Amino acid sequence: MNKTVLVTGGAGYVGSHACKALAASGYVPVVYDNLSTGHADLVQWGALEVGDILDSERLDAVLEQHKPRAVLHFAALSIVGESVAKPDLYHRNNVEGSRCLIQAMARHNIGPIVFSSTAAVYGVPAAVPITEEMSKQPINPYGETKAAIEDELACSGLAWTALRYFNASGADAQGQTGEHHTPESHLIPLVLDVALGRRETISIFGDDYETPDGTCLRDYIHVTDLADAHVRALARLLDGGESGPFNLGTGIGTSVREIVETARGVTGHAIPTTMSERRVGDPPVLVCSNAAASRALGWRPTRGIETQISDAWRWHKARFGS
Repeated sequence: MNKTVLVTGGAGYVGSHACKALAASGYVPVVYDNLSTGHADLVQWGALEVGDILDSERLDAVLEQHKPRAVLHFAALSIVGESVAKPDLYHRNNVEGSRCLIQAMARHNIGPIVFSSTAAVYGVPAAVPITEEMSKQPINPYGETKAAIEDELACSGLAWTALRYFNASGADAQGQTGEHHTPESHLIPLVLDVALGRRETISIFGDDYETPDGTCLRDYIHVTDLADAHVRALARLLDGGESGPFNLGTGIGTSVREIVETARGVTGHAIPTTMSERRVGDPPVLVCSNAAASRALGWRPTRGIETQISDAWRWHKARFGS
């Protein structure tokens, strides 16, 4: 069987980890990335083809050259605040770009596709844990674009899986790749920036939620566990599995205070905090049920929050330490 897989956005955080997992499973990843947010040095497990998913001619050339059997699609803008300020940019890049990719796949008779989706498609859930049957009601343009791409895939005629992950965190245990966003918006790397002296303090947005310690609970999932799920989802589609979405998370909520306390233990740094007002739209609890992914993919996350922060800390020190 042809084992070549096109990985759009493969120079980014989750995409680079997926490339490592693909290579370890015998696939041949080919990264397609415009390097606007990705990093060429994170492409270590296959060829890098620089290009934009909105560039149909470049896509056609790369697909003709490498003739991939399938696609893993990570390429997207992904900062919620930026999406609110620039919704048209997010629609063009994420939705129209994905449409260009889907059309190129059809022209070259390529499929299936595993799509990097997000828990943001659910918006503020009516109940937790969140299941795939709950309605998609995104509350920001980023989530809206991901929901729209899922709808495009459902109408595309392609075999597809959308993996809705919750809070991706951690880094490759061997230190070969990790999280590097500019600007950074994720809690764990921001906390680690304080430990490295790159920030003075970490802001806690609200401590009066109806949660055990008053701060928001989120479902953090190690990026290596995410990568494993992508390989399993691909194998399932190649074996004729049905299309549809799966949640990827641990099913365990970890509070902002617990993240800070765990990071203090891992780093040995005091990590001072600053209390701030609640952010508009922040639900108290976002935790998923991963039962569907467990049943269909034979997948279970194996790396808890301390491992996530420890792996991220090793990467963070090596990448950003003085």
